[in-house]
Amino acid sequence: MIVKPTSIGFLSLSLLSCSGASLDPQASETEAAVVPVVAAREVVAPALPPLPPEPTGPADFVYNGQLIQGGWLRGQAPAGSVSASLGGQQLTLDEAGYFFAAFDRDAGETARLTAQMRNGSIVQKPLSISPRQWNIERVNLARPQGKASEAFMVRRRPELAQINAARKVDADSNGWRQNFIWPVTGRISGRFGSQRIYAGVPGSYHSGIDIATGSSGTPYVAPADGVVVLATERPFSLEGYLLIIDHGNGLNSAFLHNSKLVVSEGDVVRQGEHIGNIGSTGSATGPHLHWSIKWHGARLDPLLFTGPMP
Repeated sequence: MIVKPTSIGFLSLSLLSCSGASLDPQASETEAAVVPVVAAREVVAPALPPLPPEPTGPADFVYNGQLIQGGWLRGQAPAGSVSASLGGQQLTLDEAGYFFAAFDRDAGETARLTAQMRNGSIVQKPLSISPRQWNIERVNLARPQGKASEAFMVRRRPELAQINAARKVDADSNGWRQNFIWPVTGRISGRFGSQRIYAGVPGSYHSGIDIATGSSGTPYVAPADGVVVLATERPFSLEGYLLIIDHGNGLNSAFLHNSKLVVSEGDVVRQGEHIGNIGSTGSATGPHLHWSIKWHGARLDPLLFTGPMP
C-alpha cells in the first residue's frame, strides 16, 4: 500500500526526529497515527512588580528658621523617611519631605527631630532652643481669684467649643511655606509672652501681639495664604468678633476684637488680602488688633514670623 506524504511543518519534523519517531514514508497509517505533533508555544515570563522609586533628598534633616522659644522652623526630612516627629508631635511631610515645626513659648532648651526610615532605621537630629527674657511684671499682691459665674460659662462653653474645633481643622493650604507679612502697621501695645507674677504666683502670659492703630475700622490683611476656619457672626464674650485662618500643616492665625469681618468660613484667602477691620469688641480697652499664632498646641510669637514692625 502506498501512503501519501503527510504535510507537516519544519518544527514538527524536528521534534519528531528528536523524539526518535519513525519518519519512514513506507510506515503504516496506524504507525503514523500515533506520532505526536507538538505545537510551538511562546514562553512569556511572569510580570515582576515595579521597583520602588529611589528616595531623593538629603541624607539628614535640613532646616532653617527661628530656633528660639516661641519660634519655628521649616525643613526637609531625610530621603526615604516614612514619618517624622518633633518631640511627641507628629510632623506632616509633603511629597518631597518638607515640613513645618515650632516651639512653644515655654519650650525647653533642647528638642529632637526624629525620622522613621523606609529601611527600618531611625535618624535623629538634636536641636538647641534659645531661651528668652520675657517682659515680666511682678506685683506684690495676691493673684485675683475671681470665679466666672455660671451665667457667663453658659455662654462661654459653646464659644470655646467653636474655637477648639476650628483649631483642629487641617486645611489644604501652603501658607506655612510663605514669609509672613504684618497684617497692619501701628504701635505694638502688647508683646507676646509678657506676664504678671502675683506674689510669686504666675498669671497667664500674653499669647499674641497687640497692634494699636489709634482708630476703629482700620482694615488689615492676611499675613499669609490660608483658609478661613472660623468667622464669628456675633462677638464672643472675650475675643469679640473673632477670625481664625488655617495656613496648613497645623499652623493657624487668630485675629481678635474686630469691628467687622469681610470673609466667611470656608473662604480661601491670599496673602495681603483684606480680611477684617480693627475694633474693640469683646474684652478690650480700646481699638487694636490682637494677632496670635498657634502650631498644634504651641503658642508662637508673630514677631518671629515677620521681623520688626516697618
